[in-house]
Amino acid sequence: MRSGLKMFFAAAIVWSVFSSPGYAAAVKQEKHVPEDLSVKKAEGMNRDFIKGADVSSVIALENSGVTFYNTSGKRQDIFTTLKQAGVNYVRVRIWNNPYDSSGNGYGGGNNDVQKAIEIGKRATANGMKVLADFHYSDFWADPAKQKVPKAWANLSFEAKKARLYEFTKQSLQRMIEEGVNIGMVQVGNETTGAFAGETDWTKMSQLFNEGSRAVRETNRGILVALHFTNPETAGRYSFIAETLSKNKVDYDVFASSYYPFWHGTLQNLTSVLKAVADTYGKKVMVAETSYTYTAEDGDGHENTAPKSGQTLPYPISVQGQANAIRDVMQAVANTGTAGLGVFYWEPAWIPVGPKTRVEKNKVLWETYGSGWASSYAAEYDPEDAGKWYGGSAVDNQALFDCNGHPLPSLQVFQYVQSGHITKKR
Repeated sequence: MRSGLKMFFAAAIVWSVFSSPGYAAAVKQEKHVPEDLSVKKAEGMNRDFIKGADVSSVIALENSGVTFYNTSGKRQDIFTTLKQAGVNYVRVRIWNNPYDSSGNGYGGGNNDVQKAIEIGKRATANGMKVLADFHYSDFWADPAKQKVPKAWANLSFEAKKARLYEFTKQSLQRMIEEGVNIGMVQVGNETTGAFAGETDWTKMSQLFNEGSRAVRETNRGILVALHFTNPETAGRYSFIAETLSKNKVDYDVFASSYYPFWHGTLQNLTSVLKAVADTYGKKVMVAETSYTYTAEDGDGHENTAPKSGQTLPYPISVQGQANAIRDVMQAVANTGTAGLGVFYWEPAWIPVGPKTRVEKNKVLWETYGSGWASSYAAEYDPEDAGKWYGGSAVDNQALFDCNGHPLPSLQVFQYVQSGHITKKR
């Protein structure tokens, strides 16, 4: 099934799922209000501390029929709701070409440059800055895979450097021309031991510098961030920072992922980031974090947490989720003036439909790319996406419930600098 016909059937499914009185009942949850939350004031946060959110999947979700609401229960642009909750920065991932030869999206939001422009314009219109997160891949780039884009697969290393520079610069110029307020650019995503198909740090460093050069030539006021993960591994961040320094990599921000169920203690996070900041004069931040508010799956696709063997240091609840977010912010603030901020990863990646209707959900995931991967991604990533494609793996870590209503934990972004005591009795 291709293009128009496929879209017609998908649209029919959107209408049937979301217009049915059974949908709300299937995902009915306890009513929450912002006052049902306590947040301890974080100490030492800079006035312009980044309180960010990565909502890269939002357009695909909206195309799949998902609706978002404000705290009063009225439909509202999610970017307005985020801004009202205290979010001041939006992160958006950018893949080179997340489509097959027939135009079918790989999923995960189908986040190409055009999607980044659409998301960036909405963020900018709501007074938020944008972090452009270039993966330099056609699909997910993380510590387990840093696959080169299809169009770069047979290039020499020098040609790859040139293409990375050109892609970065041209993409940024397009975004800026469209009015997107870019405050920061991420040159690579979780490039802990590989980057754009390269595993040698000398070559990786040269690629980092090509991305950085493109940013500097576009606008020297834009911060350049490099992004790594697994801070819990002894000596990892000190090795990376030292290697970047020896290879004369030009960047401003050393960014880390931090998920409490994978990445060790907050004390260690503060320690390793502060060491980088103090030794090399870099700003530091957390580019990704999240936590569970429920153990329940909302869409019929397995979630990343909680799982056996994971340590979840907070209660699995809305309050526990808020505490986790607040404490990560405090951990970054504890690094000192170099502590730039924190981004919450995919707080809006909620179900496109209840888990009782998983077959209809699958059609939406495939058509609009609103699941973490579609079956079409198998041609590019057969070992991972090709086997485990499907829906959202983080709907239970969202800051909105399954119906699109904001959870009280979303308000942690505005409460964290002043503190807040629950009014719930």
